[in-house]
Amino acid sequence: MKNLIEKYNVPVPRYTSYPTVPNWKEAQFDSNIYLSQIKQGFEKANETGLALYIHLPFCESLCTYCGCNTRITVNHSVERPYIETLIKEWKLYLALFGEKPKIREIHLGGGTPTFFTPENLAYLIDSILALADVSQDASFSFEAHPNNTTDAHLQMLFDRGFDRLSLGVQDFDPVVQKAINRRQTPEDVQRVTAKARTIGYRSINYDLVYGLPFQTMEGVMDAVDKVIALRPNRIAFYSYAHVPWKRPGQRAYSEADLPDPETKSQLFMNGRDKLLHAGYQSIGFDHFALTSDSLYGAYKHARIHRNFMGYTDLRTSYLIGLGVSSISDIGSAFAQNAKTVEAYRAAVDRGEFPIIKGHLLDREEMYIRKHILRLICRHRTSWADASFDESQYMHRCLEKLVGAEADGLVLIGDEEVEITMRGRLFVRNICAAFDRDYVSGIAERKFSMAV
Repeated sequence: MKNLIEKYNVPVPRYTSYPTVPNWKEAQFDSNIYLSQIKQGFEKANETGLALYIHLPFCESLCTYCGCNTRITVNHSVERPYIETLIKEWKLYLALFGEKPKIREIHLGGGTPTFFTPENLAYLIDSILALADVSQDASFSFEAHPNNTTDAHLQMLFDRGFDRLSLGVQDFDPVVQKAINRRQTPEDVQRVTAKARTIGYRSINYDLVYGLPFQTMEGVMDAVDKVIALRPNRIAFYSYAHVPWKRPGQRAYSEADLPDPETKSQLFMNGRDKLLHAGYQSIGFDHFALTSDSLYGAYKHARIHRNFMGYTDLRTSYLIGLGVSSISDIGSAFAQNAKTVEAYRAAVDRGEFPIIKGHLLDREEMYIRKHILRLICRHRTSWADASFDESQYMHRCLEKLVGAEADGLVLIGDEEVEITMRGRLFVRNICAAFDRDYVSGIAERKFSMAV
């Protein structure tokens, strides 16, 4: 395994989208065309319902490892003005849709959504839902910090249809927590978990991160054991992405403080073995779920999807991003909002969509995206019924996987590729073989390392 890690540990995308954000053709993007596409396709997209991602960027302190767009403040007077702007932006979309939307999925991300008071969050959700219908199979979720998530938060959101929450655990080792400026105890996590289950939440997810500064095998395995004992329905076991040129907070420590690539991969594999032994099933390349959870059902029946919110058991044609830096995905195009609170609010207050960049997919990108999504969600893809151009493209890409096949990472058929269990640690590398824009020599300053 050491030789494989040395060979494949190169910068590669995480493929929350294709094309990846650094490869968007911004100069060719026309927001008017993008908005026109939303309007033209809305009626069909609305048949199955929309997904909303609402970005709530505020945190009281900076977690130095974090790669999210955040605003650090202890001034909670920022809550209501920001919410009012979110509601104004939603009304811009309502006017564009031209008919009442049906919401199938809502995810509150951050930042720290539970930075906001229960009363202000209630006002936000009530305002959004008052102007929409809700799909019968809707699922609403939110991210929560164990330290500031109250019983009132949990009850209020549950009463408005939220049935899943994700708790950021990351690690329990005090040395690691100090380095990343994120402190919570197993008791904090257990308290929120127990209350959520009592209220009736159907699915609880924990985030764990491996590869953080000062992590040891003993510490990470202890965290995995403690998490297993609390029995969340899902676990996201993420690889830490060290990109200090993008996230200055990560300069609080150096690369010398991080586990070396071989140790980092062993942290994941040992943790994965514990999770599998405890009855969790491996999904995608960094998620695990109990067989009773809907995410496993979606994986088993090939319905699982991946977008900017991560892996999801619901697939919608439109993902509309509201809030600062949020990204929308309408299948044929992506668009991202302004990245600062000030610029975002100024645009919305002018009655304008706060879009600063985007990408319109061409025909070739559409089928490349389809195959990369299949590989990253289902670990296999086939082009048996593809057009001549699509089939030719896929066959040309197979030449890049000859080495991976020899290393036992993939199985290549006449018109299909399947990723082996051994190859799942290198899913991102395998997807990169089909990425039209990926050039390893220029990827170094764009993406995190594969391992």
